[in-house]
Amino acid sequence: MTKPLNSRIAVVTGASRGIGYATSLALAKAGAHVIAVARTQGGLEDLDDAIRNAGGNATLVPLDLTDSDGIARLGAALNERHGKLDILVGNAGVAGTSSPLGHTDPKFWNSMMAVNVTANFQLIRCMEPLLQKSDAGRAVFITSGIASKATAYMGPYAASKAALDALVRVWAHETQHTTLRVNLFSPGPIRTRMRAIVMPGEDPMTLDTPENAAEFILPLCDPLWTETGILYDYPTKTVMKFRAPSAS
Repeated sequence: MTKPLNSRIAVVTGASRGIGYATSLALAKAGAHVIAVARTQGGLEDLDDAIRNAGGNATLVPLDLTDSDGIARLGAALNERHGKLDILVGNAGVAGTSSPLGHTDPKFWNSMMAVNVTANFQLIRCMEPLLQKSDAGRAVFITSGIASKATAYMGPYAASKAALDALVRVWAHETQHTTLRVNLFSPGPIRTRMRAIVMPGEDPMTLDTPENAAEFILPLCDPLWTETGILYDYPTKTVMKFRAPSAS
């Protein structure tokens, strides 16, 4: 039986755990060759075992996404080996602990922006030419409702996700007349290590799993998905279209 993503090449960042791990496995089960990117070698190896056991295949890329030159080298390697990229899932992110803005260490702020914003900017720069070579390039970035809620004591994380949202919205508008589809996915409260750090008193068993979220990310990666410039809000299962830029 032909799988829906057979012969598709997919890059997933933050693939060693959580939503990135679950999405990588779901993509592989659907037939994609997954380029799994993460800092944690052990987590990548666990993912590789899971993908192989499911009959899929992956390429492991241990990479710190704050290494902009490393992202550029990854793009060059993908071009040389595959000549295209069909799917990009920008999942990697950091949240850190909560504190008032006035107590935020500038080093913490800079590291947050480096991973959540600058790394995704570099991914867009380096992967767009490859996605445009695909017959149906698909890009999905994982955001957070905190970007619009501006939750107290979550300033750096909220600001970084708001910046990511703006980057993705701009890119969607720039590419709307191409075959590339660019969208955001907001998972809400999910049973991940990051969530446990941010909400230490929460019962994780009351939350949906990364696998639940991955089921809804997968369609956004499919060549049959035609919408661009949307935010899929997982908690409410609703799709919100980005507001079109004004003519002025």
